[in-house]
Amino acid sequence: MSVLEMKVPSPGESITEVEIATWLVEDGDYVEKDQPIAEVDSDKATLELPAEESGIITLKAEEGDAVAVGEVVCLIDTSASKPEGGSSDKKEEAPKEEKKAETKEAPKAETYATGTASPAAKKVLAEKGIEASSVKGTGKDGRITKEDAIKAVPSMGTQPANGFRGTERKKMSMLRRKVSERLVSVKNDTAMLTTFNEVNMQPIFDLRSQYKEDFKAKHGVGLGFMSFFTLAVVRALKMYPDVNSMIDGDYQIKHDFQDISIAVSGPKGLMVPVIRNAENLSFRGVESEVKRLALRARDGQITIDEMTGGTFTITNGGVFGSMLSTPIINPPQSGILGMHNIVNRPIAVDGAVTIAPIMYVALSYDHRIIDGRESVGFLVAVKEALENPVELLMDNNPEKALEM
Repeated sequence: MSVLEMKVPSPGESITEVEIATWLVEDGDYVEKDQPIAEVDSDKATLELPAEESGIITLKAEEGDAVAVGEVVCLIDTSASKPEGGSSDKKEEAPKEEKKAETKEAPKAETYATGTASPAAKKVLAEKGIEASSVKGTGKDGRITKEDAIKAVPSMGTQPANGFRGTERKKMSMLRRKVSERLVSVKNDTAMLTTFNEVNMQPIFDLRSQYKEDFKAKHGVGLGFMSFFTLAVVRALKMYPDVNSMIDGDYQIKHDFQDISIAVSGPKGLMVPVIRNAENLSFRGVESEVKRLALRARDGQITIDEMTGGTFTITNGGVFGSMLSTPIINPPQSGILGMHNIVNRPIAVDGAVTIAPIMYVALSYDHRIIDGRESVGFLVAVKEALENPVELLMDNNPEKALEM
């Protein structure tokens, strides 16, 4: 019998553990070499774990387990032949359950008064804001254990006579937990402020109406808003380099390139892939890269390298209907631009009131490194480029800029 120990590979620098999100095979299955056997979550992305060899698999970790890089997660009996019909003779479930029962440790004795919570349980209940008197203990003589406290949920008020009031307890993915930690850290560790402005999107609407059909027919991608915003941001970052910088201890690091992170929604939550050297891209180049990264994020194929780095972020809450928001900085970056929905609003143009498609934009920035002059000037520069794209983004030649 030849058994291969499959260990968790390192998904990227600085990542020390992953979480088993989903096993794609069952214990005792026959797997083929390179067949995806599991999805694992790191604090940056969800990755597939392929079988290193063909054979019968024995799982050594449960879904939801956090396992260190280099730890054995399964065994593959490479000497086993592929069963006829493509399926393996799986282990009997009953003995498996009996084995679990045999190895289960007996509950440790509690030394606390009946009806009260252990110190560990008290700590958990205090964090949840739940009174111990409202929790039914399952320990000896009704004592409240730590497990009872973990499972306890805050009261949702008096239950009515009719109506279903079910709840579901689901562990957050490692990616979601890491995002939560980072968001709280940003609020605590940066001097974040947000400045706002509005953009008349009519000039971009006119350009898209005139060129979008030919643009898509020639390049295979749509002429969307992201290329205009990305190129407007690149221009503004060159004008205000402090916004394209970061803090490293007592030092400010300025970048002479523009790697633009774009927030996209994926199956596991928000992903932020990076458009590298956006300053070198045309409208077609930006739209092609946005489409490529969005599809990879949607299909769960985005890699850690594709989400690493970035000097500035653009996020578009408008696709979900958001009118206005204060986006949170993506550390260690110092700025993020929030796009929002476009609504026809009355505005003054040349002394007369007219209706125009208006978008509110927001720039959140780290005030430790970016002053008000730079932040406001940057957002005004973005607004100017979006309201006059032919002159400021296309060098007065839309056909050449769009490679028509």
